[in-house]
Amino acid sequence: MSYIASLLVLAITTALINNMVFHFFVGNCPFIGVSRKLDMAFGMGAAVTFVTTIAAALSWVATYFIMAPGAPLATWLYRAMTHDPTRVSDLSILSYIAYIFLIAWAVQLVEMYVRKFFPALYKAFGVFLPLITTNCVILFVCLEIMKHIGAGAADPWGLDKALVYAFFAGAGFLVAIVIMAGIREELDHCDVPKTLSGPGITLIIAGILSLAFMGLTGVDSNLAKMIKKAPAAETSSVQDSGAQNP
Repeated sequence: MSYIASLLVLAITTALINNMVFHFFVGNCPFIGVSRKLDMAFGMGAAVTFVTTIAAALSWVATYFIMAPGAPLATWLYRAMTHDPTRVSDLSILSYIAYIFLIAWAVQLVEMYVRKFFPALYKAFGVFLPLITTNCVILFVCLEIMKHIGAGAADPWGLDKALVYAFFAGAGFLVAIVIMAGIREELDHCDVPKTLSGPGITLIIAGILSLAFMGLTGVDSNLAKMIKKAPAAETSSVQDSGAQNP
């Protein structure tokens, strides 16, 4: 499979098939709390996408060079301090602490930007904007990227794959929260039973949406097979044309 094709499959798989909300069930707090209005939901989804991409880039650099088993920078410092050329560092135990600090820094950057250039959106977010720091989606993405870094990874990821995964994980969250916001705005004009009004009907709709997204299971593997067959078909057609026209 070509390089671009592999990134395309990773993007589609991350955003739609393995959606952060409907597949892994992370990020439910902002998904439920900030999906009342369409414009606010879109702003939150865009902010989460941006923060996830920035945090993933920073976490990949920190993990690859410092925290992963055998990371070059940490291993060099460790050997210099112990004077033992056979020592190998492993600071992966610090991953949670490091990722939380990196996510908090990225969220602070987004908060300052939104407050300066979009004050109305900043007021609409209220407490939910600083709470992006505790959004499970961002930490989950950083931890997933960590699995693909280091000598023990079966499929090592470079910075390119990490960024594609992070961006489309945020894009998948954006799609989920915008769909939910659109449905909830329509619910304002519907006669919902009092026993289901509020979080009750929202969770039911979230379950139905999750079942709908489950219907996309297998699209990634079929797409990968189609991409693999395409170059083979082109090669055989070229060979056949060459045999017919010697």
